[in-house]
Amino acid sequence: MEKEKVAKTEAQAILKENEHRQAVIHAVFNPVTGQGSVGRRVRAVISDFPIKEQWLPKDMMRVPLVRQIVKCGSIGKFLAEEMNIDNPTEEDVHKVVEQFVRIRCKHDFPFWAAMFVYIKNKGGGPDVLFRLTRPQRKLVEVLEGMRTHNMPIRLILLKARQWGGSTTIQLYMAWLQLVLRVGLNSLIIAHQGMGSDEIMDMFNRMMASYPVEMLHKLGEKYNDNEETFVGVGKSGAIKRVPQRNCKIKIGTAERPDSCRGGDYNLVHLSEVGLWKTTDGKKPEDIVRSACSGMVYRPYTMVVYESTANGTGNFFQHEYDAAKAGRSMFKALFIAWYDIDIYTLPFASDDERADFAISLWENRNNHNVMSDREECGAYLWKLWTYGATLEAIHWYVVERSGKNSHSVMASEYPSDDIEAFVNSGSHVFDEALVDKLKAGCRPPKFIGDVYGDKDEGPDALRHVRFSEDKQGLFWIWEKPDIDPEEVIRHRYLVTVDIGGRSNKADWSVIVVFDRLYMMDGDKPVVVAQWYGHIDIDLLAWKAAQIAAYYDNALLVIESNTLETHDKERIVDGDQSQFILNQIKDVYDNLYARKQSEEDIKEGAPRKYGFHTNVSTKPMIISTLVKVIRESLYVERDERCLDEYKTYERKQNGAFGAIEGKHDDLLMTRAIGLHICFFEMETPKAVKRHASIVGVQRTAVSAATI
Repeated sequence: MEKEKVAKTEAQAILKENEHRQAVIHAVFNPVTGQGSVGRRVRAVISDFPIKEQWLPKDMMRVPLVRQIVKCGSIGKFLAEEMNIDNPTEEDVHKVVEQFVRIRCKHDFPFWAAMFVYIKNKGGGPDVLFRLTRPQRKLVEVLEGMRTHNMPIRLILLKARQWGGSTTIQLYMAWLQLVLRVGLNSLIIAHQGMGSDEIMDMFNRMMASYPVEMLHKLGEKYNDNEETFVGVGKSGAIKRVPQRNCKIKIGTAERPDSCRGGDYNLVHLSEVGLWKTTDGKKPEDIVRSACSGMVYRPYTMVVYESTANGTGNFFQHEYDAAKAGRSMFKALFIAWYDIDIYTLPFASDDERADFAISLWENRNNHNVMSDREECGAYLWKLWTYGATLEAIHWYVVERSGKNSHSVMASEYPSDDIEAFVNSGSHVFDEALVDKLKAGCRPPKFIGDVYGDKDEGPDALRHVRFSEDKQGLFWIWEKPDIDPEEVIRHRYLVTVDIGGRSNKADWSVIVVFDRLYMMDGDKPVVVAQWYGHIDIDLLAWKAAQIAAYYDNALLVIESNTLETHDKERIVDGDQSQFILNQIKDVYDNLYARKQSEEDIKEGAPRKYGFHTNVSTKPMIISTLVKVIRESLYVERDERCLDEYKTYERKQNGAFGAIEGKHDDLLMTRAIGLHICFFEMETPKAVKRHASIVGVQRTAVSAATI
């Protein structure tokens, strides 16, 4: 009974929050008055204006004319007090209104679009004025955020289907051309010919109904019959708006020659994820050609926009770089639950309440009865993302028509990780991975560890940490070393070997602190080296870090060393050469367990952890359990991204999805398996011998 009572109480909280979310979704949005529109707004009442009550963009209030009219509260009062016109005519008032509207058009894209831009009605019938939907407003919010801060607009948009993202981008560019700046030229590259035809049709419709006088300055003479959209050349792919001294060019990725840049300020690259790579026609080459010569300055704009199309392609790489902050572009994802059509009302309040109770009770449930449903934990994740109960209800019904999560995710992605999903089966539950975020944080120190030399015995002499913001070694906790007492089996260092080139896999050295396992608690990631380096130097770097962390157990993944890997430029089997070198200097190097026969026969010990068809399923199984039960503390959020893109391939093998890495993941898989199944529980003993390679003063409390 108590359990049912708690569930009902929690469901009531969910229902209350759902009401709030519905209120936000259905809040007033009137682009003409400005109420609920994009950006920060100021309420203004002008008693004799055609729109008596308006919510104006805050930046618009900087215009003296606007500020004066709003202060006066009426146009008549403004003309009398500010312009000294005692008996204003209708024409006088009309001129002020027209000027006010023009000013507002320059500051208020949603207003301009809703007043002057006609587009095709998807439901059939006459063309309709362009009124922004909720996801379109979200997009415009981002674009305006860059523009109003006097920044070049650089955006990568990952989108769900059917909400008019492409149309919004194109009309926003048209606004910049027709209203804000004279002489801006735009280039739009569609996926294929049909797409380019539809784009040109949209512009033709818009310009056919666009008021001629709005293309001229106030008071400038014009002819109602003058041409406003003039073809250039015979292809029909280029049109000019002579009044604004601008042109619009539309090309396709299928014909790269049509995509050559020139004097273009605004570039929209549509459905980039679908662009095919062929001989002499890579997406990146088309993009480079289209954007060549563009200066990075305000009122320039480049937008890559696409639905996802698998992994490992140009669009995914660029989106990931933008998301990680490694690009001049900003990343934006629009999920299916941001789109109002993807919602299903409940038949009654009781049905909604029962749904809320079920959502709460199954929030930790990872089991499903069939391949046409999602587990309770996944539905709860949708709730935590911000989806309404009605949206989740729609998702449940829609999911019943799909025979796999990947099919559903490709059409209706819930996050940007899902959007790039492929046919593989994810190994780790995303909801459980997200729990590890609680421990993630920026490092306390950044730099590197050094010895007297980079390799050989001197590499482990005077080992010390040097702070450097450009360094590759991140430290969350420095080594805790007591000169009188040592905690045996405390620190563990694992190494995943990458390659020396920037295109190769990353090399990773991670340090675990097992101190809290003495009291039954969790191991913690306390430091990590992450970068590219020659293999032999990496091994010595790992030995230095292990020595720095109180002579930690050093586990080097030897698969790369023992395999002839051309990508990593490994000359023969270097494993024993490199590892034996280190073993002779560093005495706490991990070695594989030997059989009784090997021991009897005097077989040499094999150092390093070898990942193969036998050991890999074992360590991945351990990692699944560790993540499921939150048995360790992670610090680097990048590792969580690798968990989310790790899958079981169709052939049964494990690996990262195409275009992603698993280097951080493998150090955890190896390290945590050894941590839980091969190492003894940490214990405190009196310190007798000095730490290998570490000068005491280098790691004392004083020096740290």
